[in-house]
Amino acid sequence: MTAAAATLLRTAVELTAYAPEGERAERAVVMTMGALHEGHASLIQTARAVVGPAGQVVVTVFVNPLQFGEAADLDRYPRTLDADLAVAGAAGADVVFAPSVDEVYPGGEPQVRISAGPMGERLEGASRPGHFDGMLTVVAKLLHLTRPDVAFFGQKDAQQLALIRRMVRDLNFPVEIVGVETVREADGLALSSRNRFLDPYERHTALALSRALFAARDRLAAQQALHARAQTTGATEDRAAGLTRLGEARLAADAQAVARARPDKGPAAVRAAARAVLDDAAAEQPPLSLDYLALVDPADFTEITDDRTAGDAILAVAARVGATRLIDNIPLTFGATT
Repeated sequence: MTAAAATLLRTAVELTAYAPEGERAERAVVMTMGALHEGHASLIQTARAVVGPAGQVVVTVFVNPLQFGEAADLDRYPRTLDADLAVAGAAGADVVFAPSVDEVYPGGEPQVRISAGPMGERLEGASRPGHFDGMLTVVAKLLHLTRPDVAFFGQKDAQQLALIRRMVRDLNFPVEIVGVETVREADGLALSSRNRFLDPYERHTALALSRALFAARDRLAAQQALHARAQTTGATEDRAAGLTRLGEARLAADAQAVARARPDKGPAAVRAAARAVLDDAAAEQPPLSLDYLALVDPADFTEITDDRTAGDAILAVAARVGATRLIDNIPLTFGATT
């Protein structure tokens, strides 16, 4: 049996009437700009699992003009509402709330907006000035309009997720924010509504983003495994030299690698592994044009120094392939030994 499409609501009045006061089943919201794909479906499925069959799952579809620096980018953003209703319903949503611009901003662009602060000026904020102010403003409005108990956002937009969590904490919004793991296509490319703009050659180049992140993750895991061995075996440069004198070249090379696996080299190794992949992609046809590669603290998105030996981090990348700008990231933990 085919799942029913989600109910379409266009106004705040309709949304309020759909959930009258007194019926306080737990409500989850998944905020999107439409053009729904499997990544959005994963968010909706997670929301349904959390609130259960008795709860409500509301998906918002709103292409927010405050987030776009250029009118051409706003006009180019795909609108696929009929398909979105089907995807949302199949994934478990009850309602798609798709208001007009006039419904969200009845007096025109708002005079009072949420400021993203210093974190909103880094990375994506530096590349797209004002983007995060516009994003937080509409998220705040949609939280007020939908009144959820819990809201779900994808970790692919890691800086956005961090800023929403900070806004909710700093401004005392009564909602729990949950991040959901990035969904990837079989070849590793992070799912995005912008992927549809890539031709086959551009898509091949774009795979460098995820390959760079995975290379960095694997380099860190290998280095931390070697460091763990050094802690247990006592491998030293002197031992490696002794094995070399005995003609044990393979054992000597292994001992030397273990001895040199210092924890304070982790950030540099991560950056180098990712950079090597991205540099190769810059020579592809079509080339990858790197915007940034940054290893940051997930709390405030400040750059992590090369002497970091423990703690969580996010390796984030943004680049253009042809006319399409893509972002991706991966969480890392320094100091892990398993």
